[in-house]
Amino acid sequence: MIDLNFKYHEAITYFKKESPFIPEIAIVLGSGLGEFANSTTKIKSISTSEIPGYPKSTVRGHQGVIHFLKIENKNVLIFEGRLHFYEGYKISDCLLSVLLSKKLDCNKIIFTNAAGGVNRNFAPGDLMLIDSFNALQLNKEITSLIGITSIEARNKFLNCPSKRMNKVLEQTAQEIKIGIKSGTYWYSKGPSYETPAEIEMFRRFGADAVGMSTVHEAVFAAYLNIEVAAISCITNMAAGISQQKLSHSEVTETAKKVAEKFALLLKTAVLKL
Repeated sequence: MIDLNFKYHEAITYFKKESPFIPEIAIVLGSGLGEFANSTTKIKSISTSEIPGYPKSTVRGHQGVIHFLKIENKNVLIFEGRLHFYEGYKISDCLLSVLLSKKLDCNKIIFTNAAGGVNRNFAPGDLMLIDSFNALQLNKEITSLIGITSIEARNKFLNCPSKRMNKVLEQTAQEIKIGIKSGTYWYSKGPSYETPAEIEMFRRFGADAVGMSTVHEAVFAAYLNIEVAAISCITNMAAGISQQKLSHSEVTETAKKVAEKFALLLKTAVLKL
């Protein structure tokens, strides 16, 4: 396995020095969901460009800012923007948010993403709580990319996402009267959107949504004994499900439309976790 502590020694040292508190939970924001940070009380914000060795995000809708903030009495760490494997980075680069969270002794994390709907009962603007992950040879492929080789380490992923955290998120959604779906998230490497034939295959294998992030982060977090939950914002229907041509602008526009209910769900749930 790549020695991430050595590779990112300067970044870790800088980040720990700049941290104003120990976060109780971290949240990684997906495409178009960055406005969530502006609905909270910010204590400190750090541009990732200030952190030595931190790769630059190249995707619109991923600002590259890390926020330390308060949601009532909770210390929360927010990563506004993430790095993707399809941007040309090594998979180890795409794990940096998880690594830095762990270095601050954060033991819970919520990943969010923009995803294409595969389940025909979904619609753009729906929120989907991820109850399982899938991909072709998921366990072997992802863990090998990350460098996790032992059976014991791989098996930690079997308890991810956390049933406890998912239950809290479901109950919170019911309490505040926000509709939330649940389903399986299919990981695709990208960089191009999937073909209609690929989407049909994913659908037949039980996929409810498809995207190009989250899974390797969740695997690594579970490996580090961080409790994981993940939420997809269904920003478009996948190729073949919808006849409309896919575009990244559609993704970010839909995410902005659901920003209010998304923020309410996260802020309310964080207080219960």
